[in-house]
Amino acid sequence: MNVTPQLYADMSKQVSPKSKTAVNVFAAFFVGGSICAFGQIILEFFKTAGFGQIQAGTWEAIVLIAIASLLTGIGVYEKIAKHAGAGTLVPITGFSNAISSCAIESQSEGAVLGIGTKIFTIAGPVILYGCVASVLYGIVYYFIR
Repeated sequence: MNVTPQLYADMSKQVSPKSKTAVNVFAAFFVGGSICAFGQIILEFFKTAGFGQIQAGTWEAIVLIAIASLLTGIGVYEKIAKHAGAGTLVPITGFSNAISSCAIESQSEGAVLGIGTKIFTIAGPVILYGCVASVLYGIVYYFIR
């Protein structure tokens, strides 16, 4: 059977489930917003406890990373992501989930050849392209300014 790009697209369209865009967008917005609101509550808690803005922000990041890693470890984060989609990609918790899930999956291969080499499998491209983009944006900003 000779499969042309058009035939492949038609076959793929027939077997692909229909996306509920409105529901998915709402779920992503609600969960992402909830994570951000929870982060703000943590930040305000630390500020009220007497920490300065920078120290409170540092502790907020630590707490969010720890919670996301814990939820990844016990399998809850993936269940939330299944229903919330991109809403769980809020930068700090999504990054923590990406690193934690890679570490969990590769732990059977050992600390060096497993976890050590595969921990940034998902997060590595994010770091790389984030750094490259920030340099390019910085250069553009320098010349515009």
